[in-house]
Amino acid sequence: MFYDYLVIALYFIIILAIGVVFSRMASKSTSDYFRGGGRMLWWMVGATAFMAQFSAVTFTGAAGKAFADGFAICAVYIGNTFAFFCGWAFFSHRFRQMRVDTPTEGVKRRFGPQNELFFSWALIVFSFINAGVWLNALGVFTSAVFDADINVTIIGIGFTVLFVSVLSGAWGVVASDFVQTLVVAVVSVATAIVALVMIDGPINMVKEFPGGFLVGPNMNYPLILIGTFIFFLPKQIITMMNLHDSFRFLGAKDTKNARKAALLAMTLMGVGTIIWFIPPWVAATLYPDAPQDYSQLGNKAADAVYLVFARNVMPIGTVGLLMAGLFAASMSSMDSALNKNAGIFIRSIYEPFLAKRNRKKKDDKKMLNISKLVSFISGLGVIAVALYFASLKELSLYELMMRVSTMVQVPMMVPLLLGIIIKKTPQWAPWATIAVGLIVSWLVDNVITANVVVSWFGVETLTSREIVDMNIILTIVGHVFITGGFFWLTSLFYNEAKDKHKLETERFFEDLKRPVIADNEQDEIDSQQRNKLGGMVLVMSVGIMLMALIPNPTWGRFMFVICALIIATIGYLLRKSVKSKKTS
Repeated sequence: MFYDYLVIALYFIIILAIGVVFSRMASKSTSDYFRGGGRMLWWMVGATAFMAQFSAVTFTGAAGKAFADGFAICAVYIGNTFAFFCGWAFFSHRFRQMRVDTPTEGVKRRFGPQNELFFSWALIVFSFINAGVWLNALGVFTSAVFDADINVTIIGIGFTVLFVSVLSGAWGVVASDFVQTLVVAVVSVATAIVALVMIDGPINMVKEFPGGFLVGPNMNYPLILIGTFIFFLPKQIITMMNLHDSFRFLGAKDTKNARKAALLAMTLMGVGTIIWFIPPWVAATLYPDAPQDYSQLGNKAADAVYLVFARNVMPIGTVGLLMAGLFAASMSSMDSALNKNAGIFIRSIYEPFLAKRNRKKKDDKKMLNISKLVSFISGLGVIAVALYFASLKELSLYELMMRVSTMVQVPMMVPLLLGIIIKKTPQWAPWATIAVGLIVSWLVDNVITANVVVSWFGVETLTSREIVDMNIILTIVGHVFITGGFFWLTSLFYNEAKDKHKLETERFFEDLKRPVIADNEQDEIDSQQRNKLGGMVLVMSVGIMLMALIPNPTWGRFMFVICALIIATIGYLLRKSVKSKKTS
C-alpha cells in the first residue's frame, strides 16, 4: 500500500505543476482563461472532450454494471461514440464558428438575452449536480481502496481540482486532461491485457460470463436490452452535442481543428468502450463474490469491482496508478465545470448586470480576477453536492448517473440541440420546452412507470434490472418525441414581424456556415503547447518508469517499462514537432 500512496502523491505533484506551467497562458485575458483564447490544437481539444465524457463513473458505476449485466453497459458508450461522430460530421465546427467565448453567449446569439440569463442560472446549477455525481463516484472508489472516510476524500480531491482550475483556467484544464488521457489509456490497456491472459482469452471471457455475456442475468425480455441500445444513440447526441456542451470545442484554433478534435474523441471512446470493461467482465467469472468485501457501500458495493481485480491480479503499484486514472477522470469533469461556470457567470450574468446599472465597465484584468473567485466558489458548491450524494446509499452510481442525466439533463438540452437545427421559433420556446420536459420526467417516474407500460402488453412483472432499463427507455422516448416534438411545434407560433431578435438570429446562422481560420500569430502558440505539454508528458513517463523499481514479478516490472516508453515516445514527438516547425 505504501507504493500506491507514493504513486498517487507523485501524480498530484505533476497535476499541480501543470497548473503552474500553464498559468501564464491564462493570465492575459478572460478569453484565454475561459477557452484558451480559441487557440488550442486539436489533440488537446479532443482529449478534453473525451475526458469530459469519461468521468470516474466509468471505472466505478459503469464497471459495476458491466460486472453484473455483461455487455449491456456498452450501450451508453456506443452512444457516446456515435455522438462524437455526429460532432465530427455536423456539430463541432459549427460550435467553433459561433465565435463566442462561453456557451451562454451562443445561447444569447441564438435565442436572445432573456434566454441567456435563464440558461445561465439553470446551467450553473446543473453543473453543480453533474460534477457532484462524478466527484462522489471518485469518493466511493477511494474510500474502498484506502479504507478512508468518503467525506474527507471528496473534500481533499475537490480542493486539488480547485487549485488547477483557479490558477490556470482553460489552459490548465485542457493540458491536464491531455496528460490524464494518457494515464487512463495506460491503466486501461495494461489491466485489460492482464485480465484476458488470466481468463485465457476473449472467447473464454464471453463463454464463461455468468448469466450470458450479451444479455446478462435477470433479463427475461431481451427486447428491453435492444431498446436501450437504440435509444441511447439519440440520448447521447442530445446530452453531448448542444449549445451548453459546445464549450468543449470553443477552444479549438480553427474549424479544421474542431472537427479533428471530435474525430479523436470518437476514436478514443470507441476503442475504450471495449477495453474499459474487460476487467469487470473477467472479474464476474473469477471473483463473483467481490462485492461482498465492500458491503459497507450498500448498493454501490459492485462499483468497487475494478479495484478488486487490480488488487488481486495486477502488480504492486497498479492500484495507485488506477487511482491516479480515476482522479484524472473526476478532476477533468470537475475542473471543466468550474471553468465553464466562471465564464457563464462573468459574461452572461455579471457583465450584463453592470451594463444595466450604468456603471463603468471593469477592465478585463479585474474581470479575470473575479473569474478566479467564481471558480473557487463554484468548487465549494460542487464539493457540497458530492457530499450530499455520498449519503444516498440506496442508489448505485450507475442509477444515480442515469437518473440525473435522463430526468434533468435531457429536458434542458433538447432546445439547446434543436435550436441549432430549427431556425424559426418564438422567444418562449426554450424555457417552455424545458417545462414540458420536466413534466415528462415526472410522469415517467411517478405515473407512466415501467410496470404500468408493460402491463398494457400483458406482462405482469419485471426484474429489478428490467425496471431500471425500461424506465430509462421510457424517459428517453418521452423526451425525443414529446419534449423534442413540442419544441419543433413551437415554430408554428413563430411571428416574424414580432421577432425583435430576428437579425441577430440570422447572423448567428450565417456564422455557423462561415469557417474560422487561424491567424499568423498562431504558430507561436502552437509551439508553446507542444513544448510545454511534451515536457510534462516526459516527466510523467519518468515517473512510470521508476515504478519498475517496485518489488514485483518480472512481468510486472516489464509492464511498467513498456507503459513508460509509450508515454515517453508521445512526449518526445511533441517536443520534436516544435523543433521541426522552427527549422522548416
